[in-house]
Amino acid sequence: MHCVSNTAAESIEDRRPDWDWPRTITVALTGASGAHYGLRLIECLIRSGIRVYLLISQAAQVVVKMETGLELPARANEAEVFLSERFQAAPGQLRVFGRQEWTAPVASGSHPAEAMVVCPCTAGTLGRLAAGLSSCLIERAADVSLKERRPLILVVRETPFSTIHLENMLRLAQAGATIMPANPGFYDNPRRIEDIVDFMVARVLDHLGVSHRLVKRWGD
Repeated sequence: MHCVSNTAAESIEDRRPDWDWPRTITVALTGASGAHYGLRLIECLIRSGIRVYLLISQAAQVVVKMETGLELPARANEAEVFLSERFQAAPGQLRVFGRQEWTAPVASGSHPAEAMVVCPCTAGTLGRLAAGLSSCLIERAADVSLKERRPLILVVRETPFSTIHLENMLRLAQAGATIMPANPGFYDNPRRIEDIVDFMVARVLDHLGVSHRLVKRWGD
């Protein structure tokens, strides 16, 4: 299914200036199962003309390969080229930052994206965010989102939830995060895995205020 309109790709070096992007959203992929959710979200944001700051954990690289067959380059600049070509991103529309790249815009409250989505989000990431720990750029960027009162969506992928998981989710919800476990609905009669993935991505896009045509609305 289409998200919105597509964007032609050009040379990565020929980037548009920062001020030329009306919206910027950070997406983080962690090592939970559900890599398809994160990749589809990135694709839809790119097609909607939104600039994406992408953060990828080491465990996420392993899971992406296991679940999708894609082997993401380990170096951030190489992953940026690879994914920009895959999603046909415009120059500078997709920026990939290293796990310890503390000079990245998302590491500071003076230059945060307007929203951040951790998709999928591991229970470990959930716990470190709830404790205010920032040992990598993903955790720092999420911490910045919370302290700056910017939208932070956590697509948690774990089952069952322990009491610790539930307490961490409650703590983060009270701090302003949106807890959105990867629990797709089935009332639209999905026929493919892609339909199930699109259901969850559609819910994330709704909370980001990004228009889409991924699924039928309730009552339509």
